[in-house]
Amino acid sequence: MTTDIEQKEVKPKKQPKRKIISILKTIMLYGLMFVVIYSVVNWWRQPIMPANPQLQLTDYQGQTIDLAAMSHERPTLVYFWGTWCSVCSFTSPTINKLAADNYPVVTVAVQSGSNQELRGYLDQHQFDFTTINDQQGNIFADWQGQVTPSYVVLENGEMTQGLTGIQPLWSLKLRLWLASVF
Repeated sequence: MTTDIEQKEVKPKKQPKRKIISILKTIMLYGLMFVVIYSVVNWWRQPIMPANPQLQLTDYQGQTIDLAAMSHERPTLVYFWGTWCSVCSFTSPTINKLAADNYPVVTVAVQSGSNQELRGYLDQHQFDFTTINDQQGNIFADWQGQVTPSYVVLENGEMTQGLTGIQPLWSLKLRLWLASVF
């Protein structure tokens, strides 16, 4: 006579090592898909340097900023943002830290009101970065900007990188460093 226990088929259990490898492969595949999709979207939405860019600008305080000269000394980050941009409220503190760490940063506030309104916003949020007030959005339009925040790395007066969205501090530092090395 056989018992109920003997009659049941014993299914082999999936080995824990195989299961972990399968999970890691899935995570890597989804991660790779994310990176590819993110890179394509970022490339499509990035600003494009105009044929004859205006690189001598005046900040909201009346000071002349020469982006070409700045970028000849060190790669310079140009950050397009707006006081009205909800994502920029997360990225602007990172840009402020980058500027405080003595990286060359120039920001362009797109359609963010008068110089007085912009000054009030910068003071309220304790932002000390150099800011150009692009009241009508003409500078951003010249760069064919599609979304804020957008970033451009300039070296020797030429755009070497363009990107959009939330960027961590380490990523921006790495991009500036890479621009100085290559």
